Amino acid sequence: VQLQASGGGLVQAGGSLRLSCTNSGRALSNIGMGWFRQAPGREREFVASIRLKNAWTYYADSVKGRFTISRDAAKNTVYLAMDMLKPEDTAVYYCAADQSGLYRLSPRPADYDSWGQGTQVTVSS
Repeated sequence: VQLQASGGGLVQAGGSLRLSCTNSGRALSNIGMGWFRQAPGREREFVASIRLKNAWTYYADSVKGRFTISRDAAKNTVYLAMDMLKPEDTAVYYCAADQSGLYRLSPRPADYDSWGQGTQVTVSS
């Protein structure tokens, strides 16, 4: 798995962005994919995760109802659609893969073994 995140940028509060995470390595179906974010001076925090096989999803309470994680198997890509953005959503966003084979939607960064580079999301007030 080789992950490449993209789609970040500068947006006003209330706006939208869509992040993409493309796997340029061998395509795997029975894995979990997650989005995390890290703001300056803060720990990396869970945003959302998805099982590629059945598209089960799990969200952090802080983004539930505003963010949507999805996948396109044909493109080996996972998306994070972010709506109603708030200044507190400002962070570097990372995608990651959980290749353990365990059937889980983990919110723990330690459960993910492959990470893409981050993409900056800045929400102005």
